[in-house]
Amino acid sequence: MREDGKLDYIELPGGELAASKAFYGAAFGWTFVDYGPEYAGFDEGIDGGLDAQSDATRTPLPILYAHDLEAMLARVEAAGGAIVKPVFAFPGGRRFHFRDPAGNELAVWSET
Repeated sequence: MREDGKLDYIELPGGELAASKAFYGAAFGWTFVDYGPEYAGFDEGIDGGLDAQSDATRTPLPILYAHDLEAMLARVEAAGGAIVKPVFAFPGGRRFHFRDPAGNELAVWSET
């Protein structure tokens, strides 16, 4: 069961997606599910994906889960997090991105 505030997913920059998939497949035996030409998901101990979009984050993006996205957004802001991408919808749910006080970018997602 998914828990509030726990790591749930990680996105890695995909670069040239076919080359990235070939590398992780050959090196570690990973398999992928394609979600369009610029995104491939994986389930290799933790769910995640390779994101080859040109505007995607160029560092790994840890993604936390929240049952109530707006409540978690308020908690992040109250704790001093800086919202860098407000809540937006994507296939499978909604999420927002924030920076912590050290400048790390993370995201929080919800199915609703």
